[in-house]
Amino acid sequence: MTTNKKESTETKDISFNPQAFEAKWQAKWEADKLYRAVIDESKPKHYALTMLPYPSGDLHIGHWYAMTPSDARARFMRMRGYNVMFPMGFDAFGLPAEGAAIKHNIHPKIWTYQNIERMEKQMRSMGAMFDWEREAISSDPEYYKWTQWFFIQLYKKGLAYRKKQAVDWCPKDNTTLAREQVKGENRVCDRCGTPVIKKELEQWFFKATKYADELLHFEGMDWPEYIKASQTNWIGRSEGASVIFKTEIGDSIEIFTTRPDTLWGATFMVMSPEHPLVDKITTPENAQIVSEYKAEAQKQTDIQREAKDKVKTGVFSGGYAINPVNQERIPIWVADYVLMSYGTGAIMAVPAHDQRDFEFARKFNLKVIPVIQPDGVTLNGDTMEHAYEHEGLMINSGAFNGTPATSDKGLKNPAINAVIKYLEEKEIGKHDVSYRYRDWLISRQRFWGAPIPMVHCEKHGWNPIPDDQLPVLLPDDITEWKPTGESPLKFHPTWKDSTCPICGEYAMRETDTMDTFMCSSWYHLRYLSPHNDKAPFDDAEYNYWMPVDTYTGGSEHANMHLLYFRFFHKALRDMGITEGNEPAIQLRNQGMVLSEDNSKMSKSKGNVVAPDVLVQKYGADTIRAYLMFFARWQQGAPWDSNGIEGTARWIRRVWTLFTDSASSTPTVDSAPSNSDSSLDDVKKNLRRRVHQTIKRVTHDFENFEFNTIISSLMELLNEMYKAREAGAVGTPEWNEATEIYIKMLAPVAPHIAEELWTNHLGKAYSIHQQMWPSVDESAAKDDSIEIPVQINGKVRDRIIVPADAGEEEIKSTALASETIQKYLEGKQPKKVIVAKGRLVSVVV
Repeated sequence: MTTNKKESTETKDISFNPQAFEAKWQAKWEADKLYRAVIDESKPKHYALTMLPYPSGDLHIGHWYAMTPSDARARFMRMRGYNVMFPMGFDAFGLPAEGAAIKHNIHPKIWTYQNIERMEKQMRSMGAMFDWEREAISSDPEYYKWTQWFFIQLYKKGLAYRKKQAVDWCPKDNTTLAREQVKGENRVCDRCGTPVIKKELEQWFFKATKYADELLHFEGMDWPEYIKASQTNWIGRSEGASVIFKTEIGDSIEIFTTRPDTLWGATFMVMSPEHPLVDKITTPENAQIVSEYKAEAQKQTDIQREAKDKVKTGVFSGGYAINPVNQERIPIWVADYVLMSYGTGAIMAVPAHDQRDFEFARKFNLKVIPVIQPDGVTLNGDTMEHAYEHEGLMINSGAFNGTPATSDKGLKNPAINAVIKYLEEKEIGKHDVSYRYRDWLISRQRFWGAPIPMVHCEKHGWNPIPDDQLPVLLPDDITEWKPTGESPLKFHPTWKDSTCPICGEYAMRETDTMDTFMCSSWYHLRYLSPHNDKAPFDDAEYNYWMPVDTYTGGSEHANMHLLYFRFFHKALRDMGITEGNEPAIQLRNQGMVLSEDNSKMSKSKGNVVAPDVLVQKYGADTIRAYLMFFARWQQGAPWDSNGIEGTARWIRRVWTLFTDSASSTPTVDSAPSNSDSSLDDVKKNLRRRVHQTIKRVTHDFENFEFNTIISSLMELLNEMYKAREAGAVGTPEWNEATEIYIKMLAPVAPHIAEELWTNHLGKAYSIHQQMWPSVDESAAKDDSIEIPVQINGKVRDRIIVPADAGEEEIKSTALASETIQKYLEGKQPKKVIVAKGRLVSVVV
C-alpha cells in the first residue's frame, strides 16, 4: 500500500457527525434507563459521588473538568462488575444563588429554577451516567423539610444552640459568615471579596467542637494527605492545662497554656479588649484610657491584631491577679493581640519564654523571670535579648527546680506532666486540650435559605416546630427579599407569626435561614431516596449504598464542606440515624482549569470557556477526552484552545479506523507482501500491545491518572493502524484488538464507543453493559528488554536482551558490546553489577 493511500484511509471522516449520534444515544440511554441505579444484592455496590454545583448560571468548563473524568471513573467501575450509583443534584440555596439573583433583579426562586432547567440540559450533553431519577435539589420543599428535621434532631441532642457573639459580618452581602468563609490575611468575604467586620448578634451554632478530637482521626479513609493535614491544622489541637487565676477582687480568670511548666515565670496577665471582666477589673483612674483602647481595637481585624510584625500595644487596667502557684501579685494588661475568639480571651504572660510576651514586657518595663534554664547557659531576665522557648531544667520554680523540660508536647514532657499533677492536686488547674476549631455558625440573615424551624415564646423561650408542621416553607409572596442586615423574612407581614408548641400562645418564628453548607452536609443521603416524604432516606437504600465509595470534587472545600460533611455524619451516627465513623471511604480532588494567560477564569474578565460552544464544534466526547488529557487531573492547567485539536484528530482517527472498509475486510491492497512468519510477528506484537495497554489503562483508572489513559489509547491506535497496513485485518488478534479498544474507550468517549460498538462492529447493545477486558499476562510479556549500561556511573550504551535473560547472560551481552569494549580499552573491569535486571554497572 502506498503512503498516499495510507494517509487517505486515516483521514476519511466524511461521515463523522458526533452531534447527531451523541444526541441519539443520550435519548436512548435515558429512555432505556441504562444508568438507573437500583439495589442488586448479587453485585458489589459502588457509590460514586461528585460535588453538586450551585445553579448560578451556565455550566462552565470547570464543571466539565470536575464531572466528566469522575463519570469516566464511575463507568470504569461499572464495567468492572460493580453496581454503580452516580447521582446528581443542585446546591440551590445560599449566597451564590441569591447574589446572582439580586444582580439580575429577579426573585431568587425564579432565577434558581430557570438556571436548574438550563444546567440540567447542559449536563445531559456531557453524556454522563447520572441517575437523574435520584436528582435532589436543596431548595425543593421535599428536600429542606428534612434539612429542618435534622436541625431539630441536633437541637434535641444539645448540638444546636443560640447565643450572642461577635461574629464575622460581610457588609456588602449583609450577612454573617462562618469562620471558614473568611479568606486571606486581609480577612475578606470568600464570595465578594469585601473586608469582613465584627458584629454582635444572637446566632445559632452547631456544637461541632464536640467532635474535634474525632475529626483528627482518619483511620480507614483513603483521602489525600494534604486534605488530612489541612483539616488537622484547621482544628488546631493543643494539649496543656487550664489554670484559674484570681483577681484581687475575687473574680476567676481561666487561662489555657500549653506550657504550664512556665507558670512560675508568669509576671503579668493580658486580657482581650472584649473580655467580659475588663470593665470590672479596670480602676477608675484607668477607665478612660482602657475605653479608648477598646474602641480602637474594634476597628482592626483579627489578622491585623495577631500579625507578628505588628507594633505591640496595650494599656494597664490598674487591676491585679494572683499567680496561683507562687501567690505573686501580677498586673493585668489589656492588649489587642489577645483575641476573645481564641481560647478564653485571657493569657498568662511568660516573657522569658515567649517572644511576643518578651517584646511586650520590654516595651512596658515589666519583669522577666527565667524559669527554664538551657544546658550550658545562664539566663538573666534583666539582660536577655530575646525569649528562650526550648528545653532545659526548671528553675525559680520552688519544688520543681531541676525537673527536665523537653521539647515534647503535652504529658510526654516530664516538666508539664509533673506540674499538671500538682495543679490537679491543689485544685487550681487541670489537664486540658484546646482547639483552634470553633463551633459552626449557621445563622444567615438572608431570604434564600432553609428557614430555621424554631419559634420563640415569651413564656417558654425557643422551641422547635412540631414534625407534622414541617417543612416551614419560604413565602412565595415576599416582595422585599434584598439584604438589609436583617433577614427579609422579618419584614413579611405574616410569615413570622406562629404559635408556641407548648402553650399554644403567640410565638415568633426564627427569621434567619440556615447556612447552605447545612444543605450540602447531607445531600449524599437524600440521593438515596429523593422523594421519600416519610423519612430523609430509606433504610434499605442506606444499608446497601452507604458509605460513599468514591467522592470527587475541589480541594478548596477541605476546611468547610468536607469538615461539616464529616461532623454531620458523626452527629447523626450518635443519634442512631447513620452508621460507621465516616461518610466517604475515598476522596479525590481535581485541580483547576485556568484561562490561557494562567489566571483564574471569571465572567468579569471575559475569559470563561463555554462548553456548549465546544460541544457544537467538536462533540462531547472530544471535550471529555481533552479534559482528561491536557493535564494531570489532580493538578489542572491553563486551557489551551489549540491543544484540543490534537484530541479531536485522535477521535476522528478512531472513527476512521473502525468505519473504513479497510479495517473490516482484507483487500488485495492491504494483504501482506511479507511472509507468514512476519504476519505472525505482527499479530503477536499487536496482541502484546493490546494487553499491555489494558494493564496500564486499568491501573490508571484505578489511580485517577486520566491523562495517561488517553496517551495509552493514542499509542495503541497507532499500533493498530500499523497492524492494519501489515495485513492483520480479519485475524483473531485484530478482532480481539478492535473489541478491547472500544471497551477501553467507552468510559472516556461513551457516545462514539456506543456508535462503533453497536452500528459498526455489530455487537449487542450496549457497550456500557459490557465487562472490562482482562489482561492476558503471557500475551503482555515483552520478548526482549532494553537495559542501560554504565561505566563508572555514566551511561555508555544500551543493550537488548531476552526478557527472561539471567544475570550472567546480561553481563556477557553488556561486556560484548563494541561500545563498552571501546571504553574499557582492553582493561578487565573490577566489578560488573546487574541491578534487578534493569541496569548494568561496570566499575573499572
